[in-house]
Amino acid sequence: MSAESVRTFFEEKGIADRIQTLHESTATVALAAAALHIEEAQIAKTMAFMVEDQPVLVVCEGTARIDNHKFKETFHTKAKMMSAEQLMEYVGHEPGGVCPFGLKPGVDVYLDESLKHWDKVWPAAGAHNNAICVSLEELEQYSGAKGWVDVTKAAA
Repeated sequence: MSAESVRTFFEEKGIADRIQTLHESTATVALAAAALHIEEAQIAKTMAFMVEDQPVLVVCEGTARIDNHKFKETFHTKAKMMSAEQLMEYVGHEPGGVCPFGLKPGVDVYLDESLKHWDKVWPAAGAHNNAICVSLEELEQYSGAKGWVDVTKAAA
């Protein structure tokens, strides 16, 4: 369902032809960057959390890590990643293909400030071997982001 929902979503936007389906896995930041021949930081990593009973996605630069203190200040709860089962139930994507597009209703999406280092980024596109290149403006528009947050720290 995941890849199909993302493809349908982008067909409606007129840019489904920009989805890259690769022979290599893009399930991790390192694998995606290697397969796409880009820097790991250019991957738009989508992290999924449960904030109380609400599914929340945070899209951040590929090398960024969640800063627990900043997350708690922003969302007023401890950062608790979703399980694979929760991803499918609430978001509609499997691990390795999680992205802010083609989501089940009721998922809040936020973009992290770490992305602002780039003009274009590569989020997943609903499968462990799909990605799409988008500008930050497109990412904000197509994800339906509720806003920008600062909840990460640079990789050590």
